[in-house]
Amino acid sequence: MYGSCTGRARVRAAAVGAVGAVAALLLAGCTSPDAGSGGKQPEAAPVVSQQPKATDPFWVNPGSKAAQQVAGYLRDGKKEDAELIKKIASQPVGEWVGTEQPEEDARGFTEAAAKADRDAVLVLYNIPHRDCGQHSAGGAPDSDAYRAWLDKVAKGIGDRRATVIVEPDAVMHMVDGCTEDQYHEERYDLLKGAVKRLKQLANTKVYLDAGNAGWGKPDQIFEPLRWAGVAEADGFAVNVANFQTTEASKEYGKKVSAKVGNKPFVIDTSRNGNGPYTEGDPAENWCNPPGRALGETPTTNTGDPLVDAYLWIKRPGESDGDCKGGPKAGDWFPEYALELARNSK
Repeated sequence: MYGSCTGRARVRAAAVGAVGAVAALLLAGCTSPDAGSGGKQPEAAPVVSQQPKATDPFWVNPGSKAAQQVAGYLRDGKKEDAELIKKIASQPVGEWVGTEQPEEDARGFTEAAAKADRDAVLVLYNIPHRDCGQHSAGGAPDSDAYRAWLDKVAKGIGDRRATVIVEPDAVMHMVDGCTEDQYHEERYDLLKGAVKRLKQLANTKVYLDAGNAGWGKPDQIFEPLRWAGVAEADGFAVNVANFQTTEASKEYGKKVSAKVGNKPFVIDTSRNGNGPYTEGDPAENWCNPPGRALGETPTTNTGDPLVDAYLWIKRPGESDGDCKGGPKAGDWFPEYALELARNSK
Protein backbone atom coordinates (compact mmCIF):
# COMPACT_ATOMS: atom_id res chain seq x y z
CA MET A 1 0.00 0.00 0.00
CA TYR A 2 2.90 2.33 0.58
CA GLY A 3 5.14 1.54 -2.35
CA SER A 4 8.49 3.12 -3.03
CA CYS A 5 10.86 3.88 -5.86
CA THR A 6 13.24 0.94 -5.91
CA GLY A 7 16.40 -0.59 -7.27
CA ARG A 8 19.26 0.73 -9.33
CA ALA A 9 17.47 3.99 -10.12
CA ARG A 10 17.64 4.98 -6.45
CA VAL A 11 21.37 4.30 -6.25
CA ARG A 12 21.90 6.19 -9.48
CA ALA A 13 19.84 9.07 -8.14
CA ALA A 14 21.79 9.20 -4.90
CA ALA A 15 25.04 9.31 -6.79
CA VAL A 16 24.21 12.28 -9.00
CA GLY A 17 22.82 14.67 -6.40
CA ALA A 18 19.55 16.56 -6.04
CA VAL A 19 19.10 17.83 -9.60
CA GLY A 20 20.32 14.65 -11.20
CA ALA A 21 18.28 12.60 -8.78
CA VAL A 22 15.07 13.95 -10.24
CA ALA A 23 16.10 13.13 -13.78
CA ALA A 24 17.33 9.65 -12.89
CA LEU A 25 14.20 8.80 -11.01
CA LEU A 26 11.95 10.05 -13.77
CA LEU A 27 13.86 8.22 -16.47
CA ALA A 28 13.59 5.03 -14.45
CA GLY A 29 9.81 5.32 -14.09
CA CYS A 30 10.00 4.49 -10.39
CA THR A 31 6.87 3.09 -8.78
CA SER A 32 5.55 0.98 -5.96
CA PRO A 33 7.81 -2.02 -5.23
CA ASP A 34 4.88 -4.41 -5.55
CA ALA A 35 3.02 -2.62 -8.34
CA GLY A 36 3.23 -1.52 -11.94
CA SER A 37 4.09 1.93 -13.19
CA GLY A 38 0.59 3.34 -12.86
CA GLY A 39 0.95 5.52 -15.95
CA LYS A 40 3.46 7.70 -17.71
CA GLN A 41 5.65 9.88 -15.51
CA PRO A 42 6.44 13.55 -16.21
CA GLU A 43 9.71 14.23 -17.99
CA ALA A 44 11.13 16.70 -15.48
CA ALA A 45 10.63 18.02 -11.99
CA PRO A 46 11.78 21.07 -10.05
CA VAL A 47 14.38 20.83 -7.36
CA VAL A 48 12.80 20.67 -3.92
CA SER A 49 14.62 22.41 -1.10
CA GLN A 50 15.34 20.81 2.24
CA GLN A 51 13.45 22.09 5.26
CA PRO A 52 15.37 23.93 8.03
CA LYS A 53 17.47 21.34 9.81
CA ALA A 54 16.90 22.75 13.29
CA THR A 55 13.20 21.97 13.20
CA ASP A 56 13.02 19.29 10.53
CA PRO A 57 16.17 17.15 10.19
CA PHE A 58 14.57 14.71 7.74
CA TRP A 59 15.37 14.35 4.06
CA VAL A 60 13.09 15.79 1.38
CA ASN A 61 13.21 13.53 -1.69
CA PRO A 62 13.61 15.68 -4.83
CA GLY A 63 12.35 12.83 -7.02
CA SER A 64 9.22 11.89 -5.08
CA LYS A 65 5.95 11.10 -6.83
CA ALA A 66 4.63 14.42 -5.55
CA ALA A 67 7.56 16.27 -7.13
CA GLN A 68 6.95 14.44 -10.37
CA GLN A 69 3.30 15.47 -10.22
CA VAL A 70 4.29 19.11 -9.70
CA ALA A 71 6.43 18.86 -12.82
CA GLY A 72 3.54 17.41 -14.79
CA TYR A 73 1.16 20.14 -13.73
CA LEU A 74 3.68 22.85 -14.55
CA ARG A 75 4.28 21.31 -17.96
CA ASP A 76 0.53 21.34 -18.58
CA GLY A 77 0.14 24.91 -17.40
CA LYS A 78 -1.79 23.94 -14.25
CA LYS A 79 0.01 26.32 -11.93
CA GLU A 80 -2.66 26.31 -9.21
CA ASP A 81 -2.62 22.52 -8.99
CA ALA A 82 1.18 22.55 -8.98
CA GLU A 83 1.23 24.92 -6.01
CA LEU A 84 -1.16 22.66 -4.12
CA ILE A 85 0.95 19.55 -4.67
CA LYS A 86 4.06 21.47 -3.64
CA LYS A 87 2.59 21.36 -0.12
CA ILE A 88 3.33 17.63 -0.24
CA ALA A 89 6.47 17.63 -2.40
CA SER A 90 8.27 20.13 -0.15
CA GLN A 91 8.01 17.91 2.96
CA PRO A 92 10.02 14.82 3.94
CA VAL A 93 8.03 11.60 3.74
CA GLY A 94 8.72 8.00 4.65
CA GLU A 95 10.50 5.89 2.04
CA TRP A 96 9.02 2.38 2.04
CA VAL A 97 11.87 0.01 1.29
CA GLY A 98 11.16 -2.27 -1.64
CA THR A 99 11.28 -6.04 -1.80
CA GLU A 100 13.40 -6.62 -4.89
CA GLN A 101 16.63 -4.76 -4.08
CA PRO A 102 16.41 -3.74 -0.43
CA GLU A 103 20.12 -3.13 0.07
CA GLU A 104 20.30 -0.79 -2.91
CA ASP A 105 17.10 0.97 -1.83
CA ALA A 106 18.29 1.54 1.72
CA ARG A 107 21.73 2.63 0.57
CA GLY A 108 20.31 4.99 -2.03
CA PHE A 109 17.90 6.67 0.38
CA THR A 110 20.45 7.07 3.16
CA GLU A 111 23.26 8.20 0.88
CA ALA A 112 21.05 10.85 -0.69
CA ALA A 113 19.95 11.99 2.76
CA ALA A 114 23.53 12.08 4.02
CA LYS A 115 24.62 14.23 1.06
CA ALA A 116 21.92 16.70 2.05
CA ASP A 117 23.02 16.46 5.70
CA ARG A 118 19.63 15.09 6.68
CA ASP A 119 18.24 11.89 8.17
CA ALA A 120 16.40 9.34 6.02
CA VAL A 121 12.98 8.14 7.18
CA LEU A 122 12.55 4.51 6.17
CA VAL A 123 9.58 2.19 6.59
CA LEU A 124 9.82 -1.61 6.66
CA TYR A 125 6.69 -3.32 5.37
CA ASN A 126 7.52 -6.88 4.36
CA ILE A 127 6.42 -9.09 7.26
CA PRO A 128 5.12 -12.51 6.16
CA HIS A 129 1.31 -12.76 5.86
CA ARG A 130 1.16 -8.97 5.62
CA ASP A 131 -2.23 -7.23 5.83
CA CYS A 132 -4.14 -10.51 6.30
CA GLY A 133 -4.82 -10.91 2.60
CA GLN A 134 -6.43 -7.47 2.25
CA HIS A 135 -5.53 -4.49 0.00
CA SER A 136 -1.80 -4.70 0.79
CA ALA A 137 -1.43 -8.46 1.05
CA GLY A 138 2.02 -9.87 0.44
CA GLY A 139 5.27 -9.70 2.32
CA ALA A 140 8.17 -12.10 2.53
CA PRO A 141 7.25 -15.73 1.77
CA ASP A 142 8.68 -17.04 5.05
CA SER A 143 10.78 -16.12 8.08
CA ASP A 144 14.12 -16.96 6.46
CA ALA A 145 13.32 -14.74 3.49
CA TYR A 146 12.33 -11.91 5.82
CA ARG A 147 15.55 -12.15 7.84
CA ALA A 148 17.61 -12.16 4.65
CA TRP A 149 15.71 -9.11 3.36
CA LEU A 150 16.14 -7.32 6.67
CA ASP A 151 19.85 -8.02 6.73
CA LYS A 152 20.18 -6.44 3.30
CA VAL A 153 18.27 -3.37 4.51
CA ALA A 154 20.61 -3.05 7.48
CA LYS A 155 23.68 -3.37 5.26
CA GLY A 156 22.25 -0.70 2.98
CA ILE A 157 21.77 1.73 5.86
CA GLY A 158 25.21 1.15 7.29
CA ASP A 159 26.42 3.90 9.61
CA ARG A 160 24.34 6.66 7.98
CA ARG A 161 21.56 8.40 9.93
CA ALA A 162 18.13 6.85 9.60
CA THR A 163 14.81 6.74 11.43
CA VAL A 164 13.11 3.42 10.75
CA ILE A 165 9.45 2.56 11.30
CA VAL A 166 9.11 -1.20 11.73
CA GLU A 167 6.20 -3.03 10.13
CA PRO A 168 2.97 -1.00 10.21
CA ASP A 169 -0.03 -3.06 11.39
CA ALA A 170 2.08 -6.11 12.26
CA VAL A 171 1.46 -6.01 16.02
CA MET A 172 -2.10 -4.70 15.88
CA HIS A 173 -3.17 -7.38 13.42
CA MET A 174 -2.23 -9.96 16.01
CA VAL A 175 -4.08 -8.08 18.72
CA ASP A 176 -7.30 -7.72 16.73
CA GLY A 177 -7.25 -11.30 15.47
CA CYS A 178 -6.72 -10.44 11.81
CA THR A 179 -3.48 -12.42 11.70
CA GLU A 180 -4.11 -16.09 12.43
CA ASP A 181 -2.82 -17.47 15.73
CA GLN A 182 -0.53 -19.95 14.00
CA TYR A 183 1.63 -17.07 12.74
CA HIS A 184 1.96 -15.15 16.00
CA GLU A 185 5.06 -16.82 17.43
CA GLU A 186 6.92 -16.42 14.14
CA ARG A 187 5.90 -12.77 13.84
CA TYR A 188 6.96 -11.83 17.36
CA ASP A 189 10.31 -13.47 16.72
CA LEU A 190 10.75 -11.60 13.45
CA LEU A 191 9.78 -8.23 14.91
CA LYS A 192 12.06 -8.63 17.89
CA GLY A 193 14.85 -9.70 15.56
CA ALA A 194 14.25 -6.71 13.32
CA VAL A 195 14.54 -4.28 16.21
CA LYS A 196 17.70 -5.98 17.46
CA ARG A 197 19.34 -6.05 14.02
CA LEU A 198 18.60 -2.41 13.29
CA LYS A 199 19.81 -1.27 16.70
CA GLN A 200 23.18 -2.77 15.90
CA LEU A 201 23.62 0.11 13.47
CA ALA A 202 25.45 3.14 14.80
CA ASN A 203 23.05 5.91 13.81
CA THR A 204 19.66 4.28 13.35
CA LYS A 205 16.58 5.05 15.44
CA VAL A 206 13.92 2.37 15.51
CA TYR A 207 10.19 2.78 16.20
CA LEU A 208 7.86 -0.22 16.35
CA ASP A 209 4.35 0.37 15.03
CA ALA A 210 1.67 0.46 17.76
CA GLY A 211 -1.61 1.09 15.96
CA ASN A 212 -3.68 4.23 16.39
CA ALA A 213 -6.15 5.87 18.74
CA GLY A 214 -9.16 4.62 16.80
CA TRP A 215 -7.99 1.04 16.54
CA GLY A 216 -5.81 0.05 19.45
CA LYS A 217 -6.30 0.00 23.19
CA PRO A 218 -3.31 0.50 25.49
CA ASP A 219 -4.38 -2.36 27.75
CA GLN A 220 -4.45 -4.72 24.78
CA ILE A 221 -1.32 -3.73 22.94
CA PHE A 222 1.33 -3.09 25.58
CA GLU A 223 2.20 -6.74 26.18
CA PRO A 224 2.37 -7.58 22.46
CA LEU A 225 4.66 -4.58 21.99
CA ARG A 226 6.92 -5.94 24.70
CA TRP A 227 6.95 -9.36 23.05
CA ALA A 228 7.81 -7.65 19.78
CA GLY A 229 10.89 -5.98 21.26
CA VAL A 230 9.84 -2.42 22.06
CA ALA A 231 12.20 -2.39 25.06
CA GLU A 232 15.19 -2.47 22.71
CA ALA A 233 13.69 0.04 20.28
CA ASP A 234 13.95 3.81 20.56
CA GLY A 235 10.20 3.91 20.91
CA PHE A 236 7.04 3.25 18.93
CA ALA A 237 4.94 4.86 16.18
CA VAL A 238 1.24 5.71 16.25
CA ASN A 239 -1.33 6.71 13.64
CA VAL A 240 0.63 5.30 10.71
CA ALA A 241 -1.42 5.81 7.54
CA ASN A 242 -4.41 6.78 9.67
CA PHE A 243 -6.38 9.96 10.33
CA GLN A 244 -6.69 10.26 14.10
CA THR A 245 -6.00 13.79 15.34
CA THR A 246 -2.64 14.68 16.79
CA GLU A 247 -4.17 15.30 20.20
CA ALA A 248 -5.93 11.93 20.20
CA SER A 249 -2.70 10.31 19.06
CA LYS A 250 -0.76 11.96 21.86
CA GLU A 251 -3.27 10.77 24.44
CA TYR A 252 -3.18 7.22 23.08
CA GLY A 253 0.61 7.22 22.80
CA LYS A 254 1.11 8.43 26.34
CA LYS A 255 -1.14 5.71 27.71
CA VAL A 256 0.82 3.09 25.80
CA SER A 257 4.11 4.67 26.84
CA ALA A 258 3.22 4.44 30.51
CA LYS A 259 2.87 0.68 30.10
CA VAL A 260 6.10 0.08 28.16
CA GLY A 261 8.68 1.84 30.28
CA ASN A 262 7.82 5.42 29.31
CA LYS A 263 9.14 4.94 25.81
CA PRO A 264 8.81 7.98 23.53
CA PHE A 265 6.89 7.80 20.27
CA VAL A 266 6.41 9.42 16.88
CA ILE A 267 3.09 10.40 15.31
CA ASP A 268 2.16 10.12 11.66
CA THR A 269 0.53 13.48 10.87
CA SER A 270 0.52 13.07 7.10
CA ARG A 271 -3.27 13.08 6.64
CA ASN A 272 -4.84 13.89 9.99
CA GLY A 273 -5.57 17.57 9.50
CA ASN A 274 -9.34 17.04 9.57
CA GLY A 275 -9.35 13.99 11.80
CA PRO A 276 -10.97 10.65 10.92
CA TYR A 277 -13.83 10.12 8.49
CA THR A 278 -16.98 9.08 10.33
CA GLU A 279 -19.52 8.53 7.56
CA GLY A 280 -20.20 5.57 5.32
CA ASP A 281 -19.19 1.99 6.08
CA PRO A 282 -17.06 2.01 9.26
CA ALA A 283 -15.08 -0.95 7.93
CA GLU A 284 -13.90 1.17 4.98
CA ASN A 285 -13.37 4.54 6.70
CA TRP A 286 -9.60 4.09 6.59
CA CYS A 287 -9.48 3.67 2.79
CA ASN A 288 -9.17 6.88 0.76
CA PRO A 289 -11.75 8.69 2.91
CA PRO A 290 -13.02 11.97 1.43
CA GLY A 291 -12.61 15.38 3.03
CA ARG A 292 -9.28 14.69 4.73
CA ALA A 293 -6.38 17.13 4.98
CA LEU A 294 -2.64 17.24 5.51
CA GLY A 295 -1.65 17.48 9.17
CA GLU A 296 1.24 19.12 10.98
CA THR A 297 4.38 19.21 8.87
CA PRO A 298 7.25 16.94 9.96
CA THR A 299 9.33 18.27 12.83
CA THR A 300 11.22 17.22 15.93
CA ASN A 301 10.01 20.33 17.77
CA THR A 302 6.79 18.86 19.11
CA GLY A 303 6.73 20.66 22.47
CA ASP A 304 6.27 17.33 24.24
CA PRO A 305 9.18 15.32 25.69
CA LEU A 306 7.43 12.02 24.97
CA VAL A 307 6.77 12.84 21.30
CA ASP A 308 10.05 12.53 19.43
CA ALA A 309 8.66 13.77 16.11
CA TYR A 310 5.73 14.40 13.87
CA LEU A 311 6.43 12.43 10.68
CA TRP A 312 4.74 11.89 7.35
CA ILE A 313 5.13 8.12 7.37
CA LYS A 314 2.33 7.40 4.93
CA ARG A 315 3.09 9.30 1.74
CA PRO A 316 0.21 11.72 1.12
CA GLY A 317 -1.30 11.28 -2.31
CA GLU A 318 -0.74 7.54 -2.59
CA SER A 319 -3.80 5.31 -2.60
CA ASP A 320 -4.85 3.15 0.34
CA GLY A 321 -6.36 0.63 -2.08
CA ASP A 322 -8.84 0.21 -4.89
CA CYS A 323 -11.75 1.75 -3.02
CA LYS A 324 -13.65 5.04 -3.35
CA GLY A 325 -12.37 5.44 -6.88
CA GLY A 326 -8.73 4.95 -5.98
CA PRO A 327 -6.09 2.89 -7.83
CA LYS A 328 -4.41 -0.08 -6.20
CA ALA A 329 -2.60 0.40 -2.93
CA GLY A 330 0.59 2.43 -3.20
CA ASP A 331 -0.16 3.97 -6.58
CA TRP A 332 -0.21 7.75 -6.95
CA PHE A 333 -3.76 9.14 -6.71
CA PRO A 334 -3.57 12.73 -8.01
CA GLU A 335 -7.19 13.65 -7.30
CA TYR A 336 -6.82 12.56 -3.70
CA ALA A 337 -3.50 14.38 -3.35
CA LEU A 338 -5.12 17.58 -4.56
CA GLU A 339 -7.99 17.18 -2.10
CA LEU A 340 -5.61 16.65 0.82
CA ALA A 341 -3.62 19.74 -0.12
CA ARG A 342 -6.68 21.85 -0.84
CA ASN A 343 -8.24 21.03 2.52
CA SER A 344 -5.09 21.71 4.55
CA LYS A 345 -4.47 24.96 6.41
